[in-house]
Amino acid sequence: QVQLVESGGGLVQAGGSLRLSCAASGRTFSSYAMGWFRQAPGKEREFVAANSWNGGSTIYADSVKGRFTISRDNAKDTVYLQMNSLKPEDTAVYYCAASRFMYRDPGLYNYWGQGTHVTVSS
Repeated sequence: QVQLVESGGGLVQAGGSLRLSCAASGRTFSSYAMGWFRQAPGKEREFVAANSWNGGSTIYADSVKGRFTISRDNAKDTVYLQMNSLKPEDTAVYYCAASRFMYRDPGLYNYWGQGTHVTVSS
């Protein structure tokens, strides 16, 4: 089992930045690829970004490419999502998730955090 806890969400104006963190406990964090997803009200959960077990490979949704950066610190069992140039359409609950490999499909992730709210005002 892997337990994941997100933090860092909040209210920010358009054009601003936030850094989300996801702290892991339980099984060896460095064994897992990590992903970030988001879900806006009335919408399905969508892929945002993912990185490999050592952070050497990353993938992004087109909607966030160039604005968001995923990174991880295996010594701290933590994955981060740096979000810059935020837009109102980035408003959502953001979740981190763990899996053996990087996937865009949320159904392929085994462990999930409880989510952190991000609201971007115009």
